[in-house]
Amino acid sequence: MDPRAPRLSGLLGQDVTGSVPLGGAYRLRLADGTEVVAKRHDHESGVLAEAAGLRWLAGSSGFRCPQVIAYDAEWLVIEAVPAGSPAVAAAEAFGRGLAALHRAGADGFGAPPPGGPVDAWIGLAPMRNETGPDWPEWYTAHRVQPYLRTAVDQGVLHDHGPVDAVCERIAELAGPAEPPARLHGDLWSGNVLWGADGRVWLIDPAAHGGHRETDLAMLHLFGCPHLDRIVTAYDEADPLADGWRARLPLHQLFPLLVHTVLFGGGYGAKAVAAARAALAGL
Repeated sequence: MDPRAPRLSGLLGQDVTGSVPLGGAYRLRLADGTEVVAKRHDHESGVLAEAAGLRWLAGSSGFRCPQVIAYDAEWLVIEAVPAGSPAVAAAEAFGRGLAALHRAGADGFGAPPPGGPVDAWIGLAPMRNETGPDWPEWYTAHRVQPYLRTAVDQGVLHDHGPVDAVCERIAELAGPAEPPARLHGDLWSGNVLWGADGRVWLIDPAAHGGHRETDLAMLHLFGCPHLDRIVTAYDEADPLADGWRARLPLHQLFPLLVHTVLFGGGYGAKAVAAARAALAGL
């Protein structure tokens, strides 16, 4: 049993009788037989941001988010998701649900979920949710340049000219104006769970107001089962703007630079390649 169980028992109001590691989290069995997942954050803002994000995303049709059961300054405890297998029907429902989530909107680009902190996180990297009215300017200032500067300072990104060029020409690259969408914000396949109930569940959000193509770009960056069916259902529910596929590399710059900061120069080369691909469309 994990040695931190006494603290978690106090938080949950009953004994933890079993603990199984799940990467950066633990699946706990409680005295009443319930299973939950407990995730530790090094910063209280991480707990607050994730709890607020799960609540903000919950309730849209086509997918679910685990219920937030309890949290303190260090631990977040959520409902456990019984595992299933990827299925076409679930993928199509997820695509429609993701479109509905994005349509639910946000107060502005960069707006945090209600109750969520401005100083949030994406994975292990800090992410500041400063609000701005204009997506191209906001994306450059708050989603590209902070991680670009950090990567350069760390010495893991040297050939950053193409990324600089994207920042300079962002208005030409951004495509048609879109209203602020309610984003998951870290929508790679590891955060898309295929439940035993035949539905998709979303976990580990870095939720904020942003451009809907950013969530889709993340799904494309690392792949996802039945991705074509997800996108087709999304586009049928809420048609995407012309040229959205050509803009995927622009939106992938953000997660690629985050990965460069966290994991090193191999991702830096991918970020530069994405910048070049974005510029190739001009």
